[in-house]
Amino acid sequence: VQLVESGGGLVQAGGSLRLSCAASGSTSSINAMGWYRQAPGKARELVVVTGSGGGSPNYADSVKGRFTISRDNAKNTMYLQMNNLKPEDTAEYLCNARVFTFPRFYDYWGQGTQVTVSS
Repeated sequence: VQLVESGGGLVQAGGSLRLSCAASGSTSSINAMGWYRQAPGKARELVVVTGSGGGSPNYADSVKGRFTISRDNAKNTMYLQMNNLKPEDTAEYLCNARVFTFPRFYDYWGQGTQVTVSS
């Protein structure tokens, strides 16, 4: 599985951005996809994850009500719509795909896209 993110950039607080993650390769084997972020000097943290079988996405409390994940299965692309951005949302955003190959899960990552929110 290969993942390529796009859509990051510089935005003022209160603004919006939409990130994209295009998946290729063995996409039918993906069990879950999501977005993570990592700010300088901080640990990587989950933003949102969603299973391939449906069900409600699981958002971090810090982004609930502001971020929305969506998927276009025909294009093998996942999106993250980010509204009402805050300076604390500044981070590198990484796309993740999780594949179960017995007996364990494997994580695949994109190269990351930088989001910078100015105050």
